[in-house]
Amino acid sequence: MECYSALWRRQREGLLTHSTQLAAMQDLQRLLAAAVEIQPRPVLRSSAQHLVASHALRAADALQLAAALNWAEASGEPAALVSLDQRLREAALREGLQTLPE
Repeated sequence: MECYSALWRRQREGLLTHSTQLAAMQDLQRLLAAAVEIQPRPVLRSSAQHLVASHALRAADALQLAAALNWAEASGEPAALVSLDQRLREAALREGLQTLPE
C-alpha cells in the first residue's frame, strides 16, 4: 500500500506522468507477485498497539518501531532506526533507540 500510495501521490504532484506511473505500477505488480508477505507476530501487534497509544504514529510506523525495538531487545546490541519521518524518529528516540541519519 505504501508503494501504491507514493506512486499516486507523485502523479498528483506532477512528478510522474501518467505513462510513467502506469509502468511503475506494472513493475510493482511483478515485484509483489514474487514477494512473500510476513505478517507481524502477536507480540509485535501488541507492542505496536502500545506505541500508537503512547506516540502520534501511523499504524505502519508503529509496526516498524515495534519490530526495531523487538530486534534490539532480542539481539542485546545497540540499535538504530533509519527513517526520515520526524514523528517516527521522535518516538524511536523516546523509546531509547538511536535514529539515523543523524
